Amino acid sequence: MTNIIAIVGRPNVGKSTLFNRLCGGRNAIVDPVSGVTRDRHYGMGDWNGKSYSVIDTGGYVDNSGDIFEEEIKKQVRLAIDEADVILFILDAKEGLTPMDEDVAKMLRRSKKRVLVVANKVDSYKMVDEVHEFYRLGLGEVFSIASISGSGTGDLMDEVVKGFPDIVELPGNTSFPGDDPALADTLTIKTDPPNIAIVGRPNAGKSSLVNALLGNERNIVTPIPGTTRDSIHSHYQYFGLNFNLIDTAGIRKKAKVTENIEFYSVMRAIRSIESSDVCLLMVDAERGFEAQDLNIFSLIEKNHKGVVVLVNKWDLVEKGNNTHKDFEENIRNQIAPFRDVPILFISVISKQRIFKAVETAVQVYKNRSKKIGTSLLNDFILPIINGNPPPVSKGKYVKIKYAMQLPTVFPSFAFFCNHPQYIKEPYKRFLENKLREHYDFNGAPMEIYFRQK
Repeated sequence: MTNIIAIVGRPNVGKSTLFNRLCGGRNAIVDPVSGVTRDRHYGMGDWNGKSYSVIDTGGYVDNSGDIFEEEIKKQVRLAIDEADVILFILDAKEGLTPMDEDVAKMLRRSKKRVLVVANKVDSYKMVDEVHEFYRLGLGEVFSIASISGSGTGDLMDEVVKGFPDIVELPGNTSFPGDDPALADTLTIKTDPPNIAIVGRPNAGKSSLVNALLGNERNIVTPIPGTTRDSIHSHYQYFGLNFNLIDTAGIRKKAKVTENIEFYSVMRAIRSIESSDVCLLMVDAERGFEAQDLNIFSLIEKNHKGVVVLVNKWDLVEKGNNTHKDFEENIRNQIAPFRDVPILFISVISKQRIFKAVETAVQVYKNRSKKIGTSLLNDFILPIINGNPPPVSKGKYVKIKYAMQLPTVFPSFAFFCNHPQYIKEPYKRFLENKLREHYDFNGAPMEIYFRQK
């Protein structure tokens, strides 16, 4: 599971700029006008092998006359409650203000881990200007310039202390490239797998759990958002033990208005992060929409196994190619990761719901599959020799050997002389060959090229 970082402070101190830098993109609107960010904005990133989620908040103000003031303050408090680490952003050019002190008082009451960040320190001449921020009594002050990235490295080193690694190494934690035999001795996780049922509101998630358990474990109503917390249920099926996790429906951020729903969505996202396999429920009557794709992308980014379940299939009027066209539409949208099982089910009539469980267990096994280094090279090296990487800038790439890395999801390292000249199409070519031969259906895969 990743940790959550909340970025707070008064308006126009550079919170959204830092948010974009931590997420590696331009996800939040940045403008010199204060108050541009009103809602919480979520993103993900990683630093030195540590992954995290980031919440960008609106500027905390008091008695400003802004009609959104109370809502913004409420959103900030909610983000603080949910966060593991809080970055308190201050403007080094303007210095300490009474509003900064108000925010500091709120943060001291939160009892959370707070790092004070003096932003807009654009030159060494301004380093001495940040000393007044020590008056807040919140510990060390980190000087950064979020727009250029200056100082953010030292800040992030401190932020991720204690965060779990992106890859969980079972036993040996050294980089496996030093020992090609390591992949032959990998162990498979023996704990009961966690299978999370995720999707938009009212897609039938709680109904599926109740149908599988054979009782009314979860409340089911036609009202979207009935489920507000992630509910865990132990399930035994043909001798296989695992945990079913019913989650709240994940809506677009713009439609999340209630405070309770914010917590529900955050817990649903955390359930994805802590799961092994996700059953993505899709409403057949509405089709595979943009929000379904967003949830699928979140599952893929977290390297979780995935099965797409198209529910309410009994309510769809069918023609000659309805099933085929619907499935092809989904695969086109989730490309390039198309190697995903797609099942058409009806929870009400219990059509193929146990097949869904069987498929989820098989995806878990695919995701946990380990291949010995010698077996892998016996298979993949002849293919590489017959179809070598294209020549790039006059450089001939020679791949020496490959091995599976000791991660909880399928990942492979290919050692070669010029890894920087291998392009994405060739990477996809190798991934497809591995999928075809070893059956990694439903499991996201990572391929890395390393200097030999």
